[in-house]
Amino acid sequence: MKTIGFIGGMSWESTKVYYEYSNQLVKELLGGSHSAKSIMTSVDFAEIEKLTFEGNWNKIGDIMANHAIKLEKAGADMVLLCTNTIHLVSSRIVDSIAIPFLHIADATGVEIQNQGLKKVALLGTKFTMEKDFYTEILSKKYNLEVAIPSNQDRQLVHDIIYQELVRGKFTEASKKHLIRIIKTLELQGVEGVILGCTELPLLVSPNDVDIPTFDTTKIHVRLAVDLAL
Repeated sequence: MKTIGFIGGMSWESTKVYYEYSNQLVKELLGGSHSAKSIMTSVDFAEIEKLTFEGNWNKIGDIMANHAIKLEKAGADMVLLCTNTIHLVSSRIVDSIAIPFLHIADATGVEIQNQGLKKVALLGTKFTMEKDFYTEILSKKYNLEVAIPSNQDRQLVHDIIYQELVRGKFTEASKKHLIRIIKTLELQGVEGVILGCTELPLLVSPNDVDIPTFDTTKIHVRLAVDLAL
Protein backbone atom coordinates (compact mmCIF):
# COMPACT_ATOMS: atom_id res chain seq x y z
CA MET A 1 0.00 0.00 0.00
CA LYS A 2 1.27 3.46 -0.91
CA THR A 3 1.27 6.32 1.58
CA ILE A 4 -1.13 9.24 1.09
CA GLY A 5 0.13 12.70 2.00
CA PHE A 6 -2.43 15.25 3.16
CA ILE A 7 -2.01 19.04 3.41
CA GLY A 8 -4.83 19.89 5.82
CA GLY A 9 -6.21 22.51 8.13
CA MET A 10 -8.27 24.44 5.56
CA SER A 11 -10.37 23.93 7.57
CA TRP A 12 -9.80 21.14 10.09
CA GLU A 13 -13.58 20.57 10.05
CA SER A 14 -13.30 19.07 6.58
CA THR A 15 -9.74 17.76 6.88
CA LYS A 16 -10.85 15.26 9.49
CA VAL A 17 -13.22 13.82 6.86
CA TYR A 18 -10.22 13.15 4.60
CA TYR A 19 -8.54 11.11 7.32
CA GLU A 20 -11.68 9.30 8.42
CA TYR A 21 -12.97 8.48 4.94
CA SER A 22 -9.61 7.25 3.65
CA ASN A 23 -9.44 4.76 6.51
CA GLN A 24 -13.07 3.70 6.04
CA LEU A 25 -12.48 3.03 2.35
CA VAL A 26 -9.34 0.98 2.91
CA LYS A 27 -11.13 -1.10 5.53
CA GLU A 28 -14.06 -1.69 3.17
CA LEU A 29 -11.78 -2.70 0.32
CA LEU A 30 -9.25 -4.82 2.22
CA GLY A 31 -11.30 -5.93 5.20
CA GLY A 32 -10.09 -6.99 8.61
CA SER A 33 -8.15 -4.41 10.57
CA HIS A 34 -6.67 -2.67 7.52
CA SER A 35 -6.38 1.11 7.52
CA ALA A 36 -4.84 3.73 5.24
CA LYS A 37 -1.16 4.60 5.36
CA SER A 38 -1.04 8.38 5.54
CA ILE A 39 0.98 11.40 6.60
CA MET A 40 -0.60 14.77 7.35
CA THR A 41 0.79 18.25 7.69
CA SER A 42 -1.68 20.90 8.78
CA VAL A 43 -1.67 24.69 8.54
CA ASP A 44 -3.02 27.42 10.80
CA PHE A 45 -6.07 28.39 8.75
CA ALA A 46 -6.19 31.93 10.16
CA GLU A 47 -2.90 32.67 8.39
CA ILE A 48 -4.10 31.23 5.09
CA GLU A 49 -7.45 32.99 5.35
CA LYS A 50 -5.74 36.34 5.89
CA LEU A 51 -3.45 35.88 2.90
CA THR A 52 -6.40 34.75 0.78
CA PHE A 53 -8.38 37.92 1.44
CA GLU A 54 -5.24 39.99 0.83
CA GLY A 55 -4.87 38.27 -2.53
CA ASN A 56 -1.34 37.17 -1.61
CA TRP A 57 -1.42 33.95 -3.62
CA ASN A 58 2.36 33.93 -4.08
CA LYS A 59 2.85 33.58 -0.33
CA ILE A 60 0.16 30.93 -0.12
CA GLY A 61 1.90 29.08 -2.96
CA ASP A 62 5.17 29.17 -1.04
CA ILE A 63 3.50 27.80 2.09
CA MET A 64 1.76 24.97 0.23
CA ALA A 65 4.90 24.05 -1.69
CA ASN A 66 6.85 23.84 1.57
CA HIS A 67 4.23 21.56 3.10
CA ALA A 68 4.25 19.34 0.01
CA ILE A 69 8.04 19.06 0.23
CA LYS A 70 7.72 18.05 3.90
CA LEU A 71 5.31 15.27 2.92
CA GLU A 72 7.58 13.98 0.19
CA LYS A 73 10.58 13.96 2.52
CA ALA A 74 8.52 12.16 5.16
CA GLY A 75 7.76 9.33 2.74
CA ALA A 76 4.44 10.22 1.11
CA ASP A 77 3.86 8.67 -2.33
CA MET A 78 1.32 11.30 -3.41
CA VAL A 79 0.00 14.67 -2.21
CA LEU A 80 -3.59 15.79 -1.68
CA LEU A 81 -4.50 19.37 -0.83
CA CYS A 82 -7.51 19.06 1.49
CA THR A 83 -9.36 22.11 0.17
CA ASN A 84 -10.82 23.34 -3.11
CA THR A 85 -9.96 27.04 -3.14
CA ILE A 86 -6.25 26.73 -2.46
CA HIS A 87 -5.89 24.57 -5.58
CA LEU A 88 -5.47 27.98 -7.18
CA VAL A 89 -1.77 27.55 -6.34
CA SER A 90 -1.56 23.89 -7.34
CA SER A 91 1.07 24.59 -10.00
CA ARG A 92 3.47 25.68 -7.23
CA ILE A 93 2.96 22.35 -5.50
CA VAL A 94 3.43 20.35 -8.70
CA ASP A 95 6.67 22.19 -9.46
CA SER A 96 8.06 21.57 -5.97
CA ILE A 97 7.75 17.78 -5.73
CA ALA A 98 8.57 14.66 -7.73
CA ILE A 99 5.61 12.60 -6.48
CA PRO A 100 2.08 12.85 -7.95
CA PHE A 101 -0.22 15.71 -6.95
CA LEU A 102 -3.88 14.68 -7.21
CA HIS A 103 -5.93 17.70 -8.31
CA ILE A 104 -9.43 17.83 -6.85
CA ALA A 105 -10.97 19.22 -10.06
CA ASP A 106 -9.55 16.35 -12.10
CA ALA A 107 -11.00 13.81 -9.69
CA THR A 108 -14.36 15.60 -9.83
CA GLY A 109 -14.35 15.89 -13.61
CA VAL A 110 -13.82 12.15 -14.03
CA GLU A 111 -16.66 11.40 -11.61
CA ILE A 112 -19.09 13.69 -13.45
CA GLN A 113 -18.10 12.22 -16.82
CA ASN A 114 -18.67 8.72 -15.48
CA GLN A 115 -22.23 9.71 -14.60
CA GLY A 116 -22.82 11.06 -18.11
CA LEU A 117 -23.69 14.62 -17.11
CA LYS A 118 -22.98 17.61 -19.37
CA LYS A 119 -24.02 20.70 -17.39
CA VAL A 120 -23.24 21.11 -13.70
CA ALA A 121 -23.37 23.88 -11.12
CA LEU A 122 -20.35 24.82 -9.03
CA LEU A 123 -20.73 26.07 -5.46
CA GLY A 124 -17.76 27.19 -3.37
CA THR A 125 -15.94 30.29 -2.30
CA LYS A 126 -16.03 33.27 -4.65
CA PHE A 127 -12.43 32.44 -5.55
CA THR A 128 -13.43 28.95 -6.68
CA MET A 129 -16.55 30.06 -8.51
CA GLU A 130 -15.17 33.18 -10.19
CA LYS A 131 -11.55 32.36 -11.03
CA ASP A 132 -10.78 29.90 -13.83
CA PHE A 133 -8.37 27.51 -12.08
CA TYR A 134 -11.26 25.10 -11.38
CA THR A 135 -13.80 25.71 -14.15
CA GLU A 136 -11.15 25.66 -16.87
CA ILE A 137 -10.16 22.09 -15.99
CA LEU A 138 -13.79 20.99 -15.99
CA SER A 139 -14.63 22.67 -19.29
CA LYS A 140 -11.46 22.05 -21.29
CA LYS A 141 -10.44 18.59 -20.05
CA TYR A 142 -13.87 17.10 -19.39
CA ASN A 143 -16.11 19.04 -21.81
CA LEU A 144 -18.46 20.16 -19.07
CA GLU A 145 -20.64 23.25 -19.07
CA VAL A 146 -20.25 24.87 -15.65
CA ALA A 147 -22.87 27.22 -14.20
CA ILE A 148 -22.39 29.40 -11.14
CA PRO A 149 -24.96 31.29 -9.03
CA SER A 150 -25.87 34.95 -9.46
CA ASN A 151 -23.53 37.54 -8.01
CA GLN A 152 -25.73 37.98 -4.93
CA ASP A 153 -25.96 34.24 -4.34
CA ARG A 154 -22.21 33.79 -4.87
CA GLN A 155 -21.60 36.29 -2.10
CA LEU A 156 -24.09 34.47 0.12
CA VAL A 157 -22.40 31.09 -0.39
CA HIS A 158 -18.99 32.69 0.20
CA ASP A 159 -20.15 34.28 3.46
CA ILE A 160 -21.73 31.05 4.71
CA ILE A 161 -18.44 29.25 4.12
CA TYR A 162 -16.14 31.78 5.77
CA GLN A 163 -18.39 33.06 8.53
CA GLU A 164 -19.94 29.73 9.52
CA LEU A 165 -18.74 26.45 8.03
CA VAL A 166 -14.98 26.85 8.50
CA ARG A 167 -15.73 27.76 12.12
CA GLY A 168 -17.78 24.61 12.69
CA LYS A 169 -21.14 26.39 12.59
CA PHE A 170 -23.87 24.61 10.65
CA THR A 171 -27.32 26.23 10.68
CA GLU A 172 -30.68 25.23 9.25
CA ALA A 173 -31.09 28.74 7.82
CA SER A 174 -27.90 28.49 5.78
CA LYS A 175 -28.83 25.01 4.62
CA LYS A 176 -32.13 26.38 3.30
CA HIS A 177 -30.30 29.17 1.47
CA LEU A 178 -28.03 26.66 -0.26
CA ILE A 179 -30.94 24.40 -1.22
CA ARG A 180 -32.77 27.40 -2.74
CA ILE A 181 -29.67 28.34 -4.74
CA ILE A 182 -29.32 24.79 -6.04
CA LYS A 183 -32.99 24.66 -7.02
CA THR A 184 -32.60 27.97 -8.89
CA LEU A 185 -29.67 26.54 -10.85
CA GLU A 186 -31.62 23.35 -11.52
CA LEU A 187 -34.30 25.48 -13.20
CA GLN A 188 -31.53 26.81 -15.45
CA GLY A 189 -30.85 23.30 -16.70
CA VAL A 190 -28.02 22.03 -14.52
CA GLU A 191 -28.02 18.26 -14.11
CA GLY A 192 -25.86 18.08 -10.97
CA VAL A 193 -24.10 20.29 -8.44
CA ILE A 194 -20.46 20.27 -7.39
CA LEU A 195 -20.08 20.97 -3.68
CA GLY A 196 -16.80 22.70 -4.45
CA CYS A 197 -15.87 23.58 -0.91
CA THR A 198 -14.84 20.75 1.35
CA GLU A 199 -17.16 22.01 4.11
CA LEU A 200 -20.34 22.19 1.98
CA PRO A 201 -21.13 18.44 2.15
CA LEU A 202 -21.17 18.80 5.93
CA LEU A 203 -24.24 21.01 5.51
CA VAL A 204 -26.00 19.78 2.34
CA SER A 205 -26.59 16.07 1.78
CA PRO A 206 -27.67 14.26 -1.41
CA ASN A 207 -31.15 13.77 0.09
CA ASP A 208 -31.66 17.54 0.37
CA VAL A 209 -31.89 18.19 -3.38
CA ASP A 210 -33.35 16.56 -6.48
CA ILE A 211 -30.20 16.45 -8.62
CA PRO A 212 -26.93 14.57 -8.02
CA THR A 213 -24.44 16.22 -5.69
CA PHE A 214 -20.69 15.77 -6.04
CA ASP A 215 -18.92 15.67 -2.71
CA THR A 216 -15.44 16.78 -3.75
CA THR A 217 -13.88 15.61 -0.48
CA LYS A 218 -14.98 12.01 -0.89
CA ILE A 219 -14.30 12.00 -4.63
CA HIS A 220 -10.77 13.24 -3.94
CA VAL A 221 -10.18 10.58 -1.27
CA ARG A 222 -11.48 7.77 -3.49
CA LEU A 223 -8.96 8.70 -6.16
CA ALA A 224 -6.15 8.68 -3.60
CA VAL A 225 -7.16 5.32 -2.14
CA ASP A 226 -7.39 3.81 -5.63
CA LEU A 227 -3.84 4.95 -6.31
CA ALA A 228 -2.63 3.83 -2.89
CA LEU A 229 -3.95 0.33 -3.40
